[in-house]
Amino acid sequence: MEQVSETSEKFLELKRQVLDRVDLSREVPDEEMQDLIDEVVLSYGKEQQITLNEKCRMKKELFHALRKMDVLQELLDEPGVTEIMVNGMDGIFLERNGSLTRWEKNFYSRERILDIIQQMTGACNRIVNESQPIVDARLENGDRLHVVLPPVAVNGPIITIRRFPESPVTMEKLLEMGSLSQEEALFLKDAVQAGYSILIAGGTGSGKTTFLNALSEYIPEGERVIVIEDTAELQIQNVENLVRLETRTSGVEDCREITVRDLIRASLRMRPTRLIVGEVRGAEAFELLTCLNTGHDGSFSTCHANSTRDTVSRLETMVLMGMELPLQAIRRQIASGIDLIVYLGRLRDKSRRLLEITEVTGMEGEQVELNPLFLFRETGEVSGRICGIQEKTGDMINIEKFQRAGITAVQEGNVSGSF
Repeated sequence: MEQVSETSEKFLELKRQVLDRVDLSREVPDEEMQDLIDEVVLSYGKEQQITLNEKCRMKKELFHALRKMDVLQELLDEPGVTEIMVNGMDGIFLERNGSLTRWEKNFYSRERILDIIQQMTGACNRIVNESQPIVDARLENGDRLHVVLPPVAVNGPIITIRRFPESPVTMEKLLEMGSLSQEEALFLKDAVQAGYSILIAGGTGSGKTTFLNALSEYIPEGERVIVIEDTAELQIQNVENLVRLETRTSGVEDCREITVRDLIRASLRMRPTRLIVGEVRGAEAFELLTCLNTGHDGSFSTCHANSTRDTVSRLETMVLMGMELPLQAIRRQIASGIDLIVYLGRLRDKSRRLLEITEVTGMEGEQVELNPLFLFRETGEVSGRICGIQEKTGDMINIEKFQRAGITAVQEGNVSGSF
C-alpha cells in the first residue's frame, strides 16, 4: 500500500505541475497540452533517471487524466473489453472474451472518480448527485453507462459501462458464432416479415439487445418503425423511416420526467407500423401489451426472465406494478398480444445461445398456453466449449399471419428464404 500511495503522490504532483503551466485564459488545444506534459515528464525523467518506456507511460496516463477518461480511457480504447466495472476505490474489473478479471490499475483518488462521472453524465445531459444518486446514460460512442453514488453506494462511486461493437452484430455473424441454427434464423426471418410480435427474453448478459438488433434486419422496406428506450443503445439498421425516442429524468430546471410509458403513448400518434421497445422493466408492460392488441403487429421488445414460462409470469408482475387488474385479464392480453417468445441464455462456457423459440397460442383454462417450436439440447463439451443441437420440436399453430403474408412453407412445417 505504501508503494501505491507513493506512486499516487508522484502522479498527482506531475499533474499539478502541468496544470500550473496551462494558460487558463484561453482554450488549450490537445497538441499544446501534450507539449506541456512532455516538458514536465522530461524534467522529471532527468531527476529520477527513469526509462524511456516509463516516460511514455507517464505521458499517456497524464494526457488521459487531463483530457480524457483517466485510467478508463485505455479500456475504452480496447475493442475486446465488453464491460467495465469501477467499484469505488476497491478496484476496477472488466469483462474480456466472456471472463471477468480485475485490472491492475485504479484511480488515484475518489475525487477523480467523481470528476469522471460528472464529465460523462454531463456530456449525456444527465444529472447525478447525492439527491439523485442513480443514473443511466449513453456515452457519445453508444456505450451504456450506469452510475450509483454514495450514500446509496456504500463502497464509493460505482461506474458500470456496457460496451457495444462499433458495427452491430448481424444475424449472419450470430450464425457463424453458433448462437442459433440456420433453420431458426430462417423461421424468424419469415416471422418478422409476416408481422408476428416477438418478445426476446433472457438473463443479464445473454445478448438480448444484440439479438434484437440482428432481428431488425428482417423488417421489410417501407415500414415506419418507432424505437423507444430508457437509454438509447439499439443500432437498428436498414430502416429508412425510423424514429428514436429516449426517456428523460427530471432535472434541476423543473423538467418533467418522461418515462417509457409516456413515450409508448406518444408513439401511437406517430403512425407507427411497428414499435420496438428496448426493454420492459416495470409498469410500461401494460402499455406495450395494449399496443400489441391494437393493431401494431410485428413489434419487438426484451425483458429479463429465467425461462420461457417465467417470461409470462414476469409480464404479469410488471403489469400489476402499474395498475390493479384481474390476473385473467392480464393473461388474455399476453396471449393475444405476443406471438413468439425467443429465450436466450449464457452457458457455462460464456457462450450466448438461443435456447428456445416458443409460440404463444392462447389460453388453456386459466393459463397462457405455450407451444415450443425449437429447443437447444446440449450434447457434450469439446475443449471447454459446449456443443449441442437446435432441435425442431413443434410446428406453428397460429399461421394466419403467414397466410396473409403469402408465406406457405411454414404451414408445411418447413422454413423458407435464404441469406
